[in-house]
Amino acid sequence: MKKRILYFLFAAVLGTAGANAQWKPVSGKIASPWSEKINPENPLPEYPRPQLTRENNWKNLNGLWQYTILPKAAADQLPASYEGSILVPYAVESSLSGVGKTVGKDSVLWYNRIIDIPSSMRKGRLLLHFGAVDWAAQIYINGVQVATHEGGYDPFSVDITKALKKGAKQSVAVRVWDPTDEGPQPAGKQVKNPHGIWYTPVTGIWQTVWLEHVPETYITSVKHTPDIDKQELAVSVVTEQLQPGDQIRVSVWDGASQVATQTGTDGNTIRLPVPNAKLWSPQHPFLYDLKIAVLRKGKVIDQAGSYFGMRKSSVAKDKNGIFRMLLNNEFVFQYGPLDQGWWPDGLYTAPTDAALKFDIEQTRALGFNMIRKHIKVEPARWYYYCDKLGVLVWQDMPSGDRGGNVWDQYPGFISGLPLDKERTAASEAIHKKEWKAIMDHLHNYPSIVCWVPFNEAWGQFKTKEIVEWTMAYDPSRLVNAASGGNYVKGLPGHIMDLHRYPAPMMPDPDIYGDKQALVLGEFGGLGLPVEGHTWVSSGNWGYQSFKDQTALYDKYEEFINRLPDLIKRGLSAAVYTQTTDVEVETNGLYTYDRKVLKYPLERMFRLHQQLYDKKLVP
Repeated sequence: MKKRILYFLFAAVLGTAGANAQWKPVSGKIASPWSEKINPENPLPEYPRPQLTRENNWKNLNGLWQYTILPKAAADQLPASYEGSILVPYAVESSLSGVGKTVGKDSVLWYNRIIDIPSSMRKGRLLLHFGAVDWAAQIYINGVQVATHEGGYDPFSVDITKALKKGAKQSVAVRVWDPTDEGPQPAGKQVKNPHGIWYTPVTGIWQTVWLEHVPETYITSVKHTPDIDKQELAVSVVTEQLQPGDQIRVSVWDGASQVATQTGTDGNTIRLPVPNAKLWSPQHPFLYDLKIAVLRKGKVIDQAGSYFGMRKSSVAKDKNGIFRMLLNNEFVFQYGPLDQGWWPDGLYTAPTDAALKFDIEQTRALGFNMIRKHIKVEPARWYYYCDKLGVLVWQDMPSGDRGGNVWDQYPGFISGLPLDKERTAASEAIHKKEWKAIMDHLHNYPSIVCWVPFNEAWGQFKTKEIVEWTMAYDPSRLVNAASGGNYVKGLPGHIMDLHRYPAPMMPDPDIYGDKQALVLGEFGGLGLPVEGHTWVSSGNWGYQSFKDQTALYDKYEEFINRLPDLIKRGLSAAVYTQTTDVEVETNGLYTYDRKVLKYPLERMFRLHQQLYDKKLVP
């Protein structure tokens, strides 16, 4: 027995050593502290789907895969050989991938891995999940194509049961094509030639890949929406292979205490009473547990866990007739940083789960109660931490098909040119499909209180149609139609959003205040490059640059002290640019590597408290 234990310990050591020998980060750029803590045998090992959990029936496939880059014009046959190893789930351009190569529109990226499927996973169905792959993916199991997917920001799943062969070892291959900013798809801040506010491309797998074993009849998705006025939760459950007579049971839990339970059928809305609810807010981010089960003749066939927060996001006029953003029917000034979620070592992907959580924790510690997630969608665990820590989130749609617009938001700016971009039918369809997929994916997170379909006219098209659809599709949240973008006369949406750098301003309450809530969607951008912590040695910039931290803080404090007067006049929210430096932008609260906080943390926290004084708005 001792020899057997020693053998497995020795094999484990050899396995880790072998992985380390095959992988190391690409040198030449700064890195975050967490890059040194990555285990290439098991990177990002945490359960990736906190809103639908079956934590005993899954296997993480992150780790070393094989890769090759081939001309796009080549046939779609699986490669005969591969160039080397890549660490999944870090994009091929990133340092942490161990590759650091660009792909581009004329090439495709191939992945391959031989996986072991234990016998315990062979009965029932086997699902292969991808957190995110940018952009167009083809999935092959044992040489047979089983699925395709387009969309760089939404998760997708493939039932691979029928493609499995006998034995434990199976081959998984993924072909990815991503034209970055040379295609019509949402690409956010990625560009072929990074410069200014535009950053390095992100191609391929950039979120966790994992297997899940489920029974023949199983829960595929759960959608839940709180209503604090009616004191209830509406739940819709979708299943596969439900049989006649099967029931779906949903129960609400406050710790070990059951609050409510109801049964229903597949796809129908189940309403559960939540009396005297503990409301979710930044001050009290209370979360209820949700248990879902499929019953057949009283026996549980499948079950999953989830959670929710009872909260309401709305607008209403104050005593002066000014529209205000409300949380749980009360005005709460929303103030937070523009958070782009980029990393010097992982690009779109945080090196570790602790790194992912760090930015949110520091945002709260600095005294912010909100984050605007800018032109990117994060892994599900990021929103989970916002839910747990009590952070309000504005979620942007990643932009695409940029150019050709006119920034014409406010009266007095005359151009005479069309405000909506003319996009191709294919480009429009891609945008609409992915926006819906993103909203579906993120619907259950109570921290998200606002959708932002467009930013600064980047690819802004058919504004009225897109905004009205967004409002109708999710009436439980506010819609910020065009953050800092084109103002279309009679623009629908709940919010009028101004961007101004560097000093804070607000939309004119006499023009817009009785129509929409007024927000300052971006301001600040105060820059300070910190030697040894910049992406490049020269060419760094901020909207207003400083040489030392004292002068930087003094200017920031001056700006914040202007906000209470704007709040009294009608301002509902403000967004400061930005959480961290990103590539050549040095206007972050933190350096890009997260090693230096440029501001005094405790002073910042105290400074921000004045913004939440309820006496500002009687």
